[in-house]
Amino acid sequence: MSNSLSRRRVLTTGAGAALGLGVLAATSAPASASPAGSAGEETKSLDELYQDAVAEGGKLVVYAGGDTAAQGNGVRAAFKNRFPAIDFDYIVDYSKYHDVRVDNQLATGTLVPDVVQLQTLQDFDRWKALGRLMRYKPAGFSKLYKGFRDPQAAWVAVAVIAFSYSYSTTALGSNGPKTPLDLVDPAWKGKIASSYPHDDDAVLFLYSLYAQTYGWDWVAKLAAQDVRFARGTNSPGEAVSSGLKAIGVGGSGSAVASSSPVKWVVPDGHPFMAWAQRAAILNQAKHPAAAKLFLNFALALDNQKSSFNGWSVRTDVTPPTGLKPIWEYPNAHLDGFPRFMADRAELERLRQTFALYFGEVQGAPTPGWLGLHPGARPAARP
Repeated sequence: MSNSLSRRRVLTTGAGAALGLGVLAATSAPASASPAGSAGEETKSLDELYQDAVAEGGKLVVYAGGDTAAQGNGVRAAFKNRFPAIDFDYIVDYSKYHDVRVDNQLATGTLVPDVVQLQTLQDFDRWKALGRLMRYKPAGFSKLYKGFRDPQAAWVAVAVIAFSYSYSTTALGSNGPKTPLDLVDPAWKGKIASSYPHDDDAVLFLYSLYAQTYGWDWVAKLAAQDVRFARGTNSPGEAVSSGLKAIGVGGSGSAVASSSPVKWVVPDGHPFMAWAQRAAILNQAKHPAAAKLFLNFALALDNQKSSFNGWSVRTDVTPPTGLKPIWEYPNAHLDGFPRFMADRAELERLRQTFALYFGEVQGAPTPGWLGLHPGARPAARP
């Protein structure tokens, strides 16, 4: 479930104008009261929630942040296997496009998703303030780490994602870089792949931690390493696993001991970054019962125990041997990422600064161009 619960096109000029009007309309919308039933945690079983979802019409659309459609294959298969009568669309795109897409849909009365599951953490606080999110506590809400749940139950976190660097043990054996500081060693020139830090906010946060820790001289030295930059946080891991490059920076991975030839590094005493992907039910969701089923399924103990990276959002799930709960790693800067995401002016300054060092972002978005209303169904004929 964890791989599938991971994470995240610039719209045309005309659509962009509509988007601006959409944001204006959204920000002026009055906040609504909390829906009934938000006080206590869900008590229905998954089977009972499934029956409710089928009776509602058996449809569900989730907008999920990520890099490729294939990243949703795990959750699609798991959910469909457990709830075969649900017509389930799990649509993956960069979170920074999904969030404005939702704003535009709300402004134009064309909302498609029932659930949003995104990296853009600041949007959940904004949507909450605007009354866009349903107040709802799935089963296990009280077992979530305190930073992974909204106090008023407007959103919950469903998966922990972490970014760091990795290297190929096939190419480098045990002699790969021990810390991010080592990435500027001339020995690694021409051997590094990275996702663009100025394309993805989580990678931007990771690179900002590197700059804070090692200085901008370190960034300049990395820029001289002939790094292969590409869009999509999947790209560095794929470059390493394919043998194209020996080292990848700015991608997710697992610190769980395995026989994988790609070692993803949690550097002791040096920065990496982690956050919890937030999910929420939109107040105007067409399929609220199915949306509730999805959140309860995502937080179910069996699914949280099977997280690919060993980290759960729940406090009652013990990580695999050798790992601590993610909130016990101060160098993961778990609390720093939400603050970082909220300061959009500083984030934009950093984005343009890294563009000066590494050049402008090149290439089409890895999920493809999904347009304004992915997942929308044709209107039924009378």
